[in-house]
Amino acid sequence: MKTLALPLALPLALPLALLALLAAATLLLPPYHEGNLARIMLLATYAMGYNIAFGYTGLLSLGHALFFGAGMYAAGMAAEYGGVPAAPGLALGLLGGGAMALAVGLLALRTSGVSFLIVTMMFAQAGYLTILYNTDVTRGEEGIVLAAALRRIAGFDLAQDDTRYLAAFAIFAVGLIAQALLVRSRFGRVMVAMRENEERSRMLGYSPYRVKLIALVISGLYAGVAGAAYALLFGYMGAGFAAIQNSIAPLLWVLLGGAGTVLGPFLGTAAMFYLTDLAASLTTATLLVTGVALLLLVLFAPKGILGTIRDRWAPWLP
Repeated sequence: MKTLALPLALPLALPLALLALLAAATLLLPPYHEGNLARIMLLATYAMGYNIAFGYTGLLSLGHALFFGAGMYAAGMAAEYGGVPAAPGLALGLLGGGAMALAVGLLALRTSGVSFLIVTMMFAQAGYLTILYNTDVTRGEEGIVLAAALRRIAGFDLAQDDTRYLAAFAIFAVGLIAQALLVRSRFGRVMVAMRENEERSRMLGYSPYRVKLIALVISGLYAGVAGAAYALLFGYMGAGFAAIQNSIAPLLWVLLGGAGTVLGPFLGTAAMFYLTDLAASLTTATLLVTGVALLLLVLFAPKGILGTIRDRWAPWLP
């Protein structure tokens, strides 16, 4: 019985250990790194959503910037033009990302493979151009800076470093625990079955279209709330967040940390963030440094950091 208890406990034990470290970090880190870690946690929430679609269900998408942007603009525009407080704004962002994922999924999931990749990229590009061309409302690339008065929850000012960190931590913690429980659930196992062998899953009575659509909507909910939180916590939204580069970013973070692992999105996001930050302090060719790092990853750890560790030394890793 003891040999079975450890693997079953690990899917929650490791996320809880990470959350304990992040909770303690706010007491130890200087403001600069505290702000960076808050940003990383929100971007990792975005990457967790991508991991649900790609890492666990096998949906290779280049449209997630659309879901992130939908959440960001749903919350930001509601605050800027409607005076909607931050808490309802987060809910609007969550719903905005999920609704956009549902709309895209209903059409894009009629395709598969490379066709699905291209269709999602086209939807994302259409969303980016919509934001870019409606400058009278969205202000395009210039973006909108949200007033501090609009960025408050229950009297707490999200523009303050400590409050921003705690809000980012809360969103990340809920997302991480929800992901860990999801992938251990019956539906999570069905998602993995779809990734591994869609035809066999169909023979067992599962609808690939339905399962993938639900997974994509869950992924969109993560992206939407991450986008909304990013706008409200850091006080800015712009068209660049909906550009194709912001669809490629979560793919790289997930691949670096380990697709189909619970902690991979956070590890990949943090590693890429600090690698880029370090490269920027040494050279202007930051993309070259990032490219070399990814090349080394593909050559020596094609399943990502945690994926490779799980394959070679620790098969119990969630």
